[in-house]
Amino acid sequence: MTQPADSSQRTLAHYQTHADDFWHGTRDHDVSQNIASLLRFLPPAPQTILDFGCGPGRDLAALRALGHHAVGLDGTPRFVEMARAHSGCEVWHQDFLQLSLPPAQFDGVFANASLFHVPLAALPQVLACLQHTLRPGGVLFCSNPRGDNSEGWQGERYGCWHDWPQWQALLLQAGFVELDHYYRPPGLPRAQQAWLASVWRRP
Repeated sequence: MTQPADSSQRTLAHYQTHADDFWHGTRDHDVSQNIASLLRFLPPAPQTILDFGCGPGRDLAALRALGHHAVGLDGTPRFVEMARAHSGCEVWHQDFLQLSLPPAQFDGVFANASLFHVPLAALPQVLACLQHTLRPGGVLFCSNPRGDNSEGWQGERYGCWHDWPQWQALLLQAGFVELDHYYRPPGLPRAQQAWLASVWRRP
């Protein structure tokens, strides 16, 4: 059985090796719907927002451009360098499985295409860390590729493919309050909407 630490190390090594290719392949992706879904439940800018799994910094730069105080976090050293250069924001280098987050620091957490890399066994602890770093009333956005609740390797990247009932149960068990959920990309039949997005509040 793959240990969580092993899955993290191999996944991060993959991103480190392919960082430039990842940037060129994703920098033009439109996730404005997801950013708007987070901000809809927050007061107007400036808010303090953690981009959890910020990658090369595309969304970090977008949040800053909207007037927010955005901080990035990623476990891939090359992504941390790229995100700092691209966004001009503070970016923390932390493995998702070894988080050290300050208490009640953020109004929002934006976890776009990142939490699905956390093995199911480690997810409750990671969600607890995210709730810990949100201020009371703070908002968590997350988007993950959906599936049949399987987990395992896709090439050199480890992932979990949650369906809505499992994901909902995990977040409720972590103490979050559900605000919204939807499927992406918009405007397509459900069978072609490969992404599950959801928004949650820390009570």
